This record gives sequence, structure tokens and C-alpha cells, in this order.
Amino acid sequence: MSDIDAAAGRYTTIAGEHRSELDVKRSRFITVLQRTETEEEARALVAGLRREFHDARHHCSAFVLGPTRSVQRSNDDGEPSGTAGIPMLEALTKRETFGGATDLSDITAVTVRYFGGILLGAGGLVRAYSESVSSALAAAPLLRRRRMQLYAVPASHADAGRLENELRSAGISVTGTDYGASGASITVALPDVPGTAEEFRDRLAALTAGGSTPEPLRTEWIDL
Repeated sequence: MSDIDAAAGRYTTIAGEHRSELDVKRSRFITVLQRTETEEEARALVAGLRREFHDARHHCSAFVLGPTRSVQRSNDDGEPSGTAGIPMLEALTKRETFGGATDLSDITAVTVRYFGGILLGAGGLVRAYSESVSSALAAAPLLRRRRMQLYAVPASHADAGRLENELRSAGISVTGTDYGASGASITVALPDVPGTAEEFRDRLAALTAGGSTPEPLRTEWIDL
């Protein structure tokens, strides 16, 4: 499986920020992984770590963005060309996630290197930068994102609690309930795949004896 799965409506990302450190022949490789959804967020992370580790020699980076991983960038930051950023990027794009998928996205990796006085050579640098990201990923919490259709389900104040519980019991994802002067509105999230909306309408009709019709709101990506 690959990022084709993301085009079909789901992909994997990191939860929050994670840090790890690797020592190779007295050089310190400090890797920071962070969830980022835009190039601005990715570049802000790099800039912030340059300030935090201002005395380090290199701040190499790689990031993958978007549900279909359409944005991929890397930077060697002074290391010999191709020995840092590209190995880091490949560690991200080839990382297997849930079910063996290689669909990791919306993630930035920055590896800060403190030179230890021993030259590693091109091959040694490639291995060190790749391993630093892979080791960080091995310990980082991952989560799935899915493209969902959001619908509003109208209900009376008296029926809202019962209907919300019945929807949850039926395996429907309920994201919240709003109470207004004239009634309640239950927001549900359905997988954005053919046939799901029609199936939900039929189930809702059965639960409410035809008394409630879902109203489409929008489509968005949601953390599972």
C-alpha cells in the first residue's frame, strides 16, 4: 500500500512532537519530529530549532505534506549534497505505518548535528541521518486521518440525547450536539466513500421513524 490510500480518503500522520537522540562516533544527532500541515509551519519549526540549538553546526530537514503527499522538500544545510536531507526524506516516505501502508504525511523532521571531531564520510552521513529519523519514528505516536462527510441531524430537545446515544451505538461518529431555541442539531461524520450517505439516511429514517433528515455540511479531514 502507498499514498494511493490517502487519495482514497485516509493517511497517517504524527501526534504532536517527538524528539530522540543518536550518537555516531561522538557526533550528536538530535531529531525532532513534528506534525505540520503547511510549508510555513515546517519552516517555522526549522527556524525555531536553529534558535534553540544555535551552537550546532547543521540543522538538516525534510518534510512531507498533504493527504496525497504532494509536497516533499529536504535540505542538507551544509552537509555534502545528498547525504542528509534526502536520506531523511526517504525515511519519512518509506516508513510503514498501519497495515504496512507507506502513507506518512503532514510531518517535518529536523536533525540537529553537533560535530564530534571524527569525519563520517558520505556513506556514514547517509546512514546516520536516515537512522536518526527512523529511530525517532519508531518511538513516535502515529494516528490516522480520514476524509469525512459532516452532516447535521436535527432533533427535538427531548429526543436529542436518546438519538445521539443510538447513533453512537450504531457505530456512527458523533462529533457534537448543539442546542438552540428551536431544537438540537447533532453533527455526525461519515467516511467520504460512495454509498455511505445513502446508507446513513436509511438508518436514520429507521431510528426516527422518518422524522429526521440529515443535512450536508461540509467535507473535511478528521483525526481518528
